[in-house]
Amino acid sequence: MDISLVIPTYNEEESLRELTDWIVSVMIKHNYSYEIIYIDDGSTDKSWEIITSLSKENINIKAIRFRRNYGKSAALNSGFEAACGDVVFTMDSDLQDNPEEIPEMYTMIMNDNYDLVSGWKKKRYDPISKTIPTKLYNWATRRMTKIKLHDFNCGLKAYKRDVIKTIEVYGEMHRYIPVIARRAGFKKIGEKVVKHQKRKYGTTKFGMERFVNGFLDLLSISFVSRFGKRPMHLFGSLGTLSFFAGGIISVWLVIYKIYGLANNLKIRDITDQPLFYLALLAMIIGSQLFLTGFLAEMISRNSTERNKYLIKDKINL
Repeated sequence: MDISLVIPTYNEEESLRELTDWIVSVMIKHNYSYEIIYIDDGSTDKSWEIITSLSKENINIKAIRFRRNYGKSAALNSGFEAACGDVVFTMDSDLQDNPEEIPEMYTMIMNDNYDLVSGWKKKRYDPISKTIPTKLYNWATRRMTKIKLHDFNCGLKAYKRDVIKTIEVYGEMHRYIPVIARRAGFKKIGEKVVKHQKRKYGTTKFGMERFVNGFLDLLSISFVSRFGKRPMHLFGSLGTLSFFAGGIISVWLVIYKIYGLANNLKIRDITDQPLFYLALLAMIIGSQLFLTGFLAEMISRNSTERNKYLIKDKINL
């Protein structure tokens, strides 16, 4: 099979039939073998009834229905498990992603050997309250991850099948699939400018809280990528530096006090100096950080994934 399209859906009853017809026309025009996998993420409208009707009209339409709303990451992960195509596309179901972009992205994967191609909605039709935070979010993500993409959160992406069968998307990490993929060893990540459609039906399902959550997820994925299997390297280093800084200050205060007594200088008691309490605080924090790193290392060593490595090829094994 050439293409699998994984499409999370949440209360998009107005757009589903139009989106399906649009996708099917593109697939027929380019003679692709395909499957469309809708994941109904706990919709409370008639989305599932419409998907059921569409699947009866077209055997290439498949669907998964969640009992409740779990979020886009869970929907994508379930769709990835079910996908069978050589190239797997993700797109939103609100008609803001353009299926006409599929052929060029498919070519980039199959002919140019990209592992992942992300859409870039260079010209957006969103309100300024959404575009400015999005630009700041993308800038911060580029700086922290060193992946040169302009639109990490674009729903329209194309993947080699190996990518989606290797990675796991959880929590709200769908924003960082390129980061997860690169961490798994898929380093050829490309970008294509795509056309952004104005929302035709309904209202956006995302609020401002997603930018706060997105920043916290960015910190989480950055930490896991760098120190997931060696947490002691981070916490141990910070703890050691903090403890020794506090220790050096304490030793200096003691030496200075002895020097003052030897030379009949009027010097406050060590316990009367604010610097002593700062030094004590630094040593306590250092000890806590070191113990945190030690415990995290023990948890990591007992993890079932401690020796889970991603193997690309084997010969005679």
